[in-house]
Formats: sequence, structure tokens, C-alpha cells
Amino acid sequence: MSEAATMRAVIGDSEFDRDTAVTRRAPGVYATDLSAGWTIFSAVNGGYLLAVLGRALADGLPHPDPFTISAHYLTASQPGPAVIRTDIVRAGRTLSTGQASLFQYDDAGNEVERIRVLASYGDLDALPDDVRTTAVPPAIPPMDQCFGPEDGPAPVDGSSAITDRLMLKLDPSTLGWALGAPSGKGEMRSWFGLADGRDPDPLSLLLAVDALPPTAFEIGLKGWVPTVELTVHVRHRPAPGPLRVSVTTRNLAGGFLEEDAEVWDSADRLVAQSRQLARVRLDSGLG
Repeated sequence: MSEAATMRAVIGDSEFDRDTAVTRRAPGVYATDLSAGWTIFSAVNGGYLLAVLGRALADGLPHPDPFTISAHYLTASQPGPAVIRTDIVRAGRTLSTGQASLFQYDDAGNEVERIRVLASYGDLDALPDDVRTTAVPPAIPPMDQCFGPEDGPAPVDGSSAITDRLMLKLDPSTLGWALGAPSGKGEMRSWFGLADGRDPDPLSLLLAVDALPPTAFEIGLKGWVPTVELTVHVRHRPAPGPLRVSVTTRNLAGGFLEEDAEVWDSADRLVAQSRQLARVRLDSGLG
């Protein structure tokens, strides 16, 4: 294998960094180009979108790292040009708060708001080391005993561009849906990384919480599960190496479910937590 083939991408110079890049056009106004490489059946992934807005806020706020970020997904984003507008709500010594919205244009040329975000930023490197927790890392088999998209049938063309950019190795105990026998437990667990070997950072954690197959699959449902609202708490700057992601759903009611995610790094630290509300199609079940 050639040296070029074995080179790992680095933070700041990777496909993820290029595809989440924003260009400041005016104070608080950024241009970006949403990549089709982070889509599933032409739907742009919500975690990728959150990382794009997170990068714009990191540029506009006096603190570098997202501590908490909440997004409401208003309309479906499309690959292509977009504009992000940010505002500083409050700038303090340890935390700054900002808001951001992403806009695109419809076929008639009208501006359409896609996502609206409220976030607080700080400096993860300035946090104290004291940790008191009852949380434990998810029990996932070794990576060589888990399965990725490459282990299943070839996908339909254009159906899963995002999986080519991810390293996913799913816990076999959460893969019943892929065999037509969902467990009904509403759980997904996986090793996670970027396919080019780029190590995780706070912005890629915003992607990680929303990158696994929907827990709805293990409940016995099929089809797209669009995010209505997603809140992420970043707790620590992740260590280099693969992440472990655990996602659970406890309650599906009225066509909506929650997904609670935990992200653990290679040093066994809980580096991110999230909760999202998602909509499901109840007429798409098995049987």
C-alpha cells in the first residue's frame, strides 16, 4: 500500500473541514456550500448541518468551543449554496451565547429559513479536571466483531453518500433490523470515526450524535426519520482515536420519538450528550 493511501487526514485539513467551511461575507453573515456528500436519499444529515452552523458561531463568538447548542429544523435543507446569519446574544468571561440561522432559496427565488440555532460557547481547555459521574461507557464488542455498511448489501445509488465518509462499526446486538428481525428495544451502538482517519474534535461531535441509523429501525419502523429539534452538550475535548456512540429511545408516541445519545472517547470520557425529537411514519412498519 502506498504512503499516500495510508496517510490520515488531520483536523483542519480533511473532507469534513472543507465541507463544513464557511466564508465571512460581512459581520455576522457567512456563505457556505452544503455538500451532497453528507446526505441520505438526498436529505442533508442534521448533525452535519449543525456542524456547519457551529463553525460559523465559533468564528463569530469570542469563545472557541460549543458547550451547548440547540437547533430547530424548520425546512429540509438541500445540497448547494446557503447563507448563515449570526448574532451575539451575550458575551461573558467564561461563556458567550449566540444565535444563527441558515437560509437557502426556493425555486421561486424566495429566501427560506432551514435551521435556527441558539448556542453557548466557552473554552473546553479551561475546564477543571474534576469528574464525578455514575455514567459508564457503552459495552460494545471489539471493532473487528462489529459490522459496517460495507458488510451489507450494496446500497441503492445515491441513497447513502454519508456512509462513504464515516467509519461505522455497529454492535451486532443492535442490527436485528438489518436482518428483518428488529429487537424492539430502540437501541443503537457503534464505533464511530471519519473515514479519512481525521481525529474527533468538538465540531465533529455535533455530527457523531446524529450519524447512526435511527433507533426507529430497531423498533420495527422503516424510512426517513427527520429531526425536529436537536440539543447537544459538549463535555470535553475528545482524545484522538475512535469514538463509541450509544443512542436509545424509550418512548414513541403520537408519531414522535426521542433519541438520547452519549459519545465516549478513546480515554473512556463522556465527551458529548444529546437529545433529539424526531418524527416517524407509523404506516411504514414491518409486516
